[in-house]
Amino acid sequence: MQTISDSAKQMGQLIDDLLVFSRMGRQEMLHAAVNLDQLIKNILSDLRLDLQGREISWTIAVLPDVQGDPAMLRQVFMNLIANAVKFTSTRPIATIEIGVEYPNSTEIVLFVRDNGVGFDMQYAPKLFGVFQRLHRADEFEGTGIGLANVRRIVHRHGGRTWAESVPDKGATFYVLLPMRRRDS
Repeated sequence: MQTISDSAKQMGQLIDDLLVFSRMGRQEMLHAAVNLDQLIKNILSDLRLDLQGREISWTIAVLPDVQGDPAMLRQVFMNLIANAVKFTSTRPIATIEIGVEYPNSTEIVLFVRDNGVGFDMQYAPKLFGVFQRLHRADEFEGTGIGLANVRRIVHRHGGRTWAESVPDKGATFYVLLPMRRRDS
């Protein structure tokens, strides 16, 4: 009975995640100034139950305001931060860094870096695909939709995503956004 119950919960979560993924492709985008500092604070507050009992060293840069859809960008950073928390769960002391780089005057790069389990870079092209998981479900829960949502949302904002990692040495996920608003 427990197996059936667990499978039903997993299927329900998968359906919910697929609906969100579908909506992100069709939903009308808002264009507003998004205070990333406040957005990250709100996400960490929402994740407080997942953070209980964990020793996590946070390094969070002063982040700029960006133009975009506030709800969609919240989904991007919720997925990236929740993944960093999840994939550092095997570490006695997790380190998670949220930072920013300015490669030029027209783009901004935001990143979430952790010291978690990481992944082999040969599988990096699969990361942002629907149902693409690099770890077994019994190791780390999830449906394999989160990073696909991240890529879809960032693409709708005129940006791009990528990741770098070394197995057992952590991962860094990057989000490049244009500095100026793009109409979609």
